[in-house]
Amino acid sequence: MSQTAIIEIKGKKHEFPLITGTENEVAIDIKALRGVTNGVTTIDPGYKNTGSCESAITFLNGEEGVLRYRGYSIEELAENADFLEVAYLLIFGELPDSETLVKFENDIKGQSMVDEEIKKIVDAFPKAAHPMGVLSSLTSALTAFNPKSVDVDSEEDMYNAVVKIMGKFPVLVAWTMRKNQGLPFRYSDTSLGYIENILKMMFKKPGDKYIHNPILVNALDKLLILHADHEQNCSTSTVRIVGSSHAGLFASLSAGISALWGPLHGGANQAVLEMLEAIKEDGGDTKKYMAKAKDKSDPFRLMGFGHRVYKNFDPRAKIIKVAAEEVLNDLGVEDPILDIARGLAKEALADEYFVSRKLYPNVDFYSGIIYRAMGIPTEMFTVMFALGRLPGWIAQWKEMRLRKEPIGRPRQIYIGENLRTFKSINNR
Repeated sequence: MSQTAIIEIKGKKHEFPLITGTENEVAIDIKALRGVTNGVTTIDPGYKNTGSCESAITFLNGEEGVLRYRGYSIEELAENADFLEVAYLLIFGELPDSETLVKFENDIKGQSMVDEEIKKIVDAFPKAAHPMGVLSSLTSALTAFNPKSVDVDSEEDMYNAVVKIMGKFPVLVAWTMRKNQGLPFRYSDTSLGYIENILKMMFKKPGDKYIHNPILVNALDKLLILHADHEQNCSTSTVRIVGSSHAGLFASLSAGISALWGPLHGGANQAVLEMLEAIKEDGGDTKKYMAKAKDKSDPFRLMGFGHRVYKNFDPRAKIIKVAAEEVLNDLGVEDPILDIARGLAKEALADEYFVSRKLYPNVDFYSGIIYRAMGIPTEMFTVMFALGRLPGWIAQWKEMRLRKEPIGRPRQIYIGENLRTFKSINNR
């Protein structure tokens, strides 16, 4: 017998079905609410209590610190898979076998050339332009060079679109950083693995031989896996709602990049480093800032601690904390900013105020530390986040279109003026 929920409005009861997910999440299906109640709607600012879709991609339980992609725990994937395996899993639903993975990687390499005309677009930006604005524009510009719409119902067409954007996006990321630093643009090296190629395109200096550091390769691989998807967050919801109008894949991805740019979302790891810089400029006293963070009357916020979804330890932070230590120990970087970060993390993990409130360092805190140690500029941190989130956005766009979800069109509660009579300009 199916379960239902009864909502009483002005003395009249209305019955609505309950939907139960595979992890026993329960939702009230209110699709018919306006029709059966004569126009009554719900209001849920930020959609914190509203499911916008049914999805088989990512499961997140913030209370227990659980994150799974297609049923696989993030811990197992980070330990045993590489980024392209995880990307394939998210987009196509299953882990690839060795033959499929080799083909996937080779097909991506075959699509890694970017039209020379794109260079002119990059050159048109001032050097001081924020990299996220550049990346969003370049991703949108790909539409002009790939005008044919993706037929989402065609497996071949969808696969070709996936390898095309997975091949070209790292080049756009590298060019965005090199533009910011005034360095010449580099093309993809198809003899290298996906992560090694990204690092070479970003960091190789003219005339120098670039030598790969396996610890950095491993750390970046893990970071991209940990950022690959995260359920219906702001940027993912943006990709889905833009795509629901049947906007193309590249245009939808560009919108997701713009949503990720915000400091409350993907810009959080940049905000962490800006906070650390401010602490350094003020003398570097971590105890002083820990006290400020605990003072409710003080406007200071300790960035990179706690999470709006995870009410326990961020499972991604547990994984990347180890990689952060490996990177710092291997590089032997002497940087007061990183010393301050280590000090804050150590104090927070031992402070009853933070521990009791489960305000642990999150993935944004540790990713910022790793990127800083690797030599990636602070304003590029969110771009690196986008690089990891790319397969998740693609998977969500593809799922939304295959499920033939209706165009997104939220309602509102109007709180403006009632009907007014127009006054001529002389009587105002």
